[in-house]
Order: sequence, then C-alpha cells, then structure tokens
Amino acid sequence: MIRICSTLQKNGYDVLLIGRKRPNSRALIYRNFKQARIKQRIDSGKLFYLTYWFKLFFKLLFIKTDVYCAIDLDTILPALLVAKLKRKKIVYDAHELFCELEEVVNRPLTLKAWKWIEKVSVPIMDACYTVNNSLKNIFENTYTKPFAVVRNISLLKNNPIQYNYADGYILYQGAINVGRCFEFLIPAMQQVDRTLIICGEGNYLSKAKELANSLNLNHKVIFKGYIAPYELESITQKACIGITLFIATSDNNKLSLANRFFDYMQAGVPQIAMNYPEYATINKHIEVAHLIDTPSENNIAKALNELLQNEPYYKKLHQNSLLAKHTYCWENEEQVLLNIYKQLLHD
Repeated sequence: MIRICSTLQKNGYDVLLIGRKRPNSRALIYRNFKQARIKQRIDSGKLFYLTYWFKLFFKLLFIKTDVYCAIDLDTILPALLVAKLKRKKIVYDAHELFCELEEVVNRPLTLKAWKWIEKVSVPIMDACYTVNNSLKNIFENTYTKPFAVVRNISLLKNNPIQYNYADGYILYQGAINVGRCFEFLIPAMQQVDRTLIICGEGNYLSKAKELANSLNLNHKVIFKGYIAPYELESITQKACIGITLFIATSDNNKLSLANRFFDYMQAGVPQIAMNYPEYATINKHIEVAHLIDTPSENNIAKALNELLQNEPYYKKLHQNSLLAKHTYCWENEEQVLLNIYKQLLHD
C-alpha cells in the first residue's frame, strides 16, 4: 500500500490511506501521502467487523474524494455503500483470495457470508486489479469481470551488492504465521551449518520460539522481531539465502506471490521457494530460486545445503537475480496502476 499510495501521490493524485489503530499499533511513519487511522480495540470476530465497518462507513461518508479504493473483501462493503451513495467511482484491489484464507475456508457459515459479499460487490466495481495472473484468471472466470495485474514488487534498489556465499546467514522476513513452514524450517537447521535469522511477528511466533528452544537451536535460530522496512533492507543485503515457503493448505497459499521473493531478488540473494505456479513461472523465465515440491524438514535441509555446497549453482542464482531485478521492479509495475486510474477518471 505504501508503494501504491506513493506512486499515485507523486503523479498528481491527492491520496488518503485509511487503516485501523490497534491497541499495539506503532506510530505512523511520515509519507508523501495523507494517512488516517480508525481506533479499533476489538481485534477479531464478528463484532470487530461490524464496529469497524460502521466506523469506516462514516469516516468515508464525510471525506471529499473522486475515487474510493477497497483493499480486499474486509473493506469492500462500507467503501461500496459510500461510493454508490455519493455517485463516485470505486476500485477493488484484491491482494489475495480472501475466501480461501485458512480462517475463512474451513468455517462454512463464515465462508458463505464472505462469498455473498464478494458476489454482490465485485461485479459492480468500476475497476479491479489483483497481484498476479493466477488470481486474475480465477476472478475473471468467476465474475466475467476484467482484472488488471499490479504485482506486489519491490522498488528497484541501487545499493552496493554483496556476495555472501561464504559467510552470510539464512534469512526469513515477513509474517511468522501458520502455513509458512516454520515447523519444517527450524528442525532443518539441525542439518545446516549456518545461522537462520527470522525477522517479523505473527500468530506462530511463540510456537516457533518454543520449537527452536526444544531442539537446542537458540544459538542458530535468531528471532529479531519486527524490523522497520528501512532497517530490513540492510539485513537482507547481508544474507546468503532467503526463505519464501508456504504450505498449500488453500489456493490462497498455493497461488500467492510474496513480496519477500522480490526483496531477496533486489539484493541479489538466492532463495528457497515453493514450486507453485507464480514462482515457477518467474523461475522458468530466469532462474533466481531453488524450488522445492513438498515442504519437509529433509527437503528444506537438502535445498539449503545444495546452495551452500555448490558455489557455481549459487553464483548462477545470484547473477540471475541481479539481471531479473531490472525487470521485476515497481518502476515497471506502477505504470499499470497509473493507467488504471487515468482511464477511470477520464471515462
């Protein structure tokens, strides 16, 4: 969202990004666009959505704007209602298959409610875009509604590139959540002669720490907690291998395309990733990652050691990443975004 809002602002739009202020939210960082937060003490459940939608509806109702943009299904109803009441344009930005989220897909009544919201909302959007071609195809086939693709890709980095084959650490950056393979990755470190640095927070953090402790890996698995993006960049530059792993418990995981995949690429860091459609497509174009078919302790350890013990292969992925970063960068992707809003406001 920072990249999207920054691009629109610097190209002449007056942008306001609205989020929610949770009890443990950190202070906002100054950006080139306006930001606002809705105070929200209830953090989950049906009452959370009801109160948040109510507050968001009235917040949007008294804002003067030409276009509303709803980010995922959990903001779409209040944005759509206000847009229709005020006869303004509305855009849907689908970052994921919301109805395939683990907390949704395994709860029949919850899934039915979100499916209904999606069914009544998406067809009447003025414009839609999503983060990769796999999701685009699903949305278009379901709703016969055109979706553009604006991938969640990093800005082109011009930092000095380091070659960390001999002494870098293994790095995971992002949410430490269920489904990110920590139950396999951490035990795999018993077979790997490097340190694993984990940057982030999430619903699996406490279990991940317990697992590392139970295996006596506290000296090899280091938890850094939340790291601000500007600090994370320097940490990524010193890594030898990046981790982009998911368990395909739903199509949302299997068809994802994580931002960290491009962060590693921008730093010239070879990585371990899943052999899922979006990663396989990029790797077929230019090989920047070692892909594994099934996440397991042995498969992850084998993949890590293949990179650490085969320098010609490692160097190939490193050099390919440095080539690929000029193609897979936000400076190319933002042109699609700008065309969407230009066409929308000139129709």
